[in-house]
Amino acid sequence: MISSRRGFLLGTALGLLGLRSLGSAAKAAPAGNFPVTHTDAEWHKLLSPDQYAVLRGEGTERPYSSPLDNEHRVGVFACAGCDQDLYSSKTKFDSGTGWPSFWKPLDNAVLETQDHSFGMFRTAVRCSRCGGHLGHVFPDGPPPTGLRYCMNGVAMRFRMSAAQAQLDLKLV
Repeated sequence: MISSRRGFLLGTALGLLGLRSLGSAAKAAPAGNFPVTHTDAEWHKLLSPDQYAVLRGEGTERPYSSPLDNEHRVGVFACAGCDQDLYSSKTKFDSGTGWPSFWKPLDNAVLETQDHSFGMFRTAVRCSRCGGHLGHVFPDGPPPTGLRYCMNGVAMRFRMSAAQAQLDLKLV
């Protein structure tokens, strides 16, 4: 299967190249005029070490390590740094890469910038509210956009919709 092979190859490449994994030295997120800002010390207090490594240090979590990759309930995926809503569960799909993937962000939720690190040409995705690094977007997703927003699960939180919560209560 192509998507499984893609996930395996991407995960292997990240490991072999040592691409800013959670355990590696992280570089600081670029400064910007974001509505939510904190000092580096405050970010360290607000975030777990893994969240800090990804959101502020532009790290990448290991593929298949996030429970959000298998999250299929109705709701919203929000930034773990500032709680801004980023993606609807309606746009989530299984890309087979090992990271939560979406074909479209919510309106004005993310910013895209060019990432030329390690000799690669990619488009990085950041939260538009706090500037936290979320992942990358690639042009190999499903219709209707053809895009794959490949996000680090540790950079997000899932909030179940009220309707889903009611349904879950009825099932108990």
